[in-house]
Amino acid sequence: MELLGMTTIFLLVCISCLLLFTAWTNISQKEKQPPGPITFPLVGNILHLNPWNLPESLKKLSKKYGPVFTIHVGPQKIVVLYGYDAVKEALIDQADDFSGRGNMPLFKKLFQGTGIVNSNGETWKQLRRFALTTLRDFGMGKKSIEERIQEEAHFLVERIRNTHEKPFNPGNFLVHAVSNIICSVIFGDRFDYEDKKFLTLIDLLDENNRLQLSIHTQLYNFFPTVLDYLPGPHQKMIKNAEKFDQFTLEIIAEHQKTWDPTCPRDFIDAFLNKMEQEKGNGHTDFTIDTLSRTTLDLFLAGTGTTSTTLRYGLLILHKYPEIVEKIQKEIDSVIGRDRSPCMADRSKMPYTDAVVHEIQRFIDFIPFNVPHAVIKDTKFRDYFIPKDTMIFPMLTSALYDSKEFPNPEKFDPGHFLNANGTFRKSDYFMPFSAGKRICAGEGLARMEIFIFLTAILQSFTLKPVIDRKDIDISPFVTSLVHFPRPYEVSFLPR
Repeated sequence: MELLGMTTIFLLVCISCLLLFTAWTNISQKEKQPPGPITFPLVGNILHLNPWNLPESLKKLSKKYGPVFTIHVGPQKIVVLYGYDAVKEALIDQADDFSGRGNMPLFKKLFQGTGIVNSNGETWKQLRRFALTTLRDFGMGKKSIEERIQEEAHFLVERIRNTHEKPFNPGNFLVHAVSNIICSVIFGDRFDYEDKKFLTLIDLLDENNRLQLSIHTQLYNFFPTVLDYLPGPHQKMIKNAEKFDQFTLEIIAEHQKTWDPTCPRDFIDAFLNKMEQEKGNGHTDFTIDTLSRTTLDLFLAGTGTTSTTLRYGLLILHKYPEIVEKIQKEIDSVIGRDRSPCMADRSKMPYTDAVVHEIQRFIDFIPFNVPHAVIKDTKFRDYFIPKDTMIFPMLTSALYDSKEFPNPEKFDPGHFLNANGTFRKSDYFMPFSAGKRICAGEGLARMEIFIFLTAILQSFTLKPVIDRKDIDISPFVTSLVHFPRPYEVSFLPR
């Protein structure tokens, strides 16, 4: 009797296992998820990844597992999209499905999950729609903002001239100039280059850029529970974010004292108007906290990305004097030496336009894109991707596609020139991302990069302090962005 009982139990277990296996097989066939390397407990695929060069690690994995594959960094599951076709299909063809923002614990800690960059769902839609409309109202993409950039370019050129050909790192000058453009839109005015509050803010921004290079900071997004209790550079970044927040709150308080709803002066005033309209709505997203974080979003995005692109661009150009000479020949022919560059000049300057595009392609500033997420269970190609899965749409895989850009590792303006010397457009050029989450300030950034760079080369020739062959244009690589290496250069008046 006891043997019969044991046999029955054994048969039941076998049948149960068979049923579970059959069910699992049916589910896996029906909902096949992207392949990937073997995942280890706790650490995930850390052993498959080089933390100092994640883009290269993911490139190697894509060769083995294809353009859509899965990795785990600690407990975080990530689906990687590698190659222009996969990125384009996700961000453009299935734009709504992939419009979520991936969960980045460090960003969440820094910005409290609010603002345009880090929010999701209806909050994100409302804030982005409001920001785009308001920025346009205050000149974004219009002649008025172009005139502000031209004026700031004049201040920048004069400041460089006052260095009297002494070598220096132009990073701070570029940050100040670029920052003043977005400040004029969101705060209503530019800052004097010697303003102490402004300089403190820029110093904090620069310090956070350097802190991003730390391995602690890069790992925080994947092991936040552990790193929350450990000292390190990531803790300093969090403290700096609190100072950023305090700065914006002080400016908002000053605006509230002089606010006139009939005459909004800038983005903050317009947001205060919206808050007034939303009074009585208990579920409104338009609050002081959201205003502070959204203002900070716009300030950081409108300052860091463009200034870093310009700084990296000058590093590259002073290595290649022949490229600078061609740009200056085009400047002299189209603009001359006496008037300020304007956006109307760009269509007549295909070589300069090609160089600007090649700078953005080559530096590959945000190789992973800012992480996305799928907002619902999603079928992509032959795979099933569960709701809220983090997505890395690899911009680097489009910008460095060897079929579209032969010898992509080489800086070559010819990547954006036709055989007859005219400018060549490319769908693979997506440094600002694509689809629903494309950078809201793309138009402003394009204006700034062209006008600032052209104004500098209109007035100066670049002289390196070391042999040109020793100038290193490879980037510092962090978990999210590429930074140029520190350098000094002399600006010789033409």
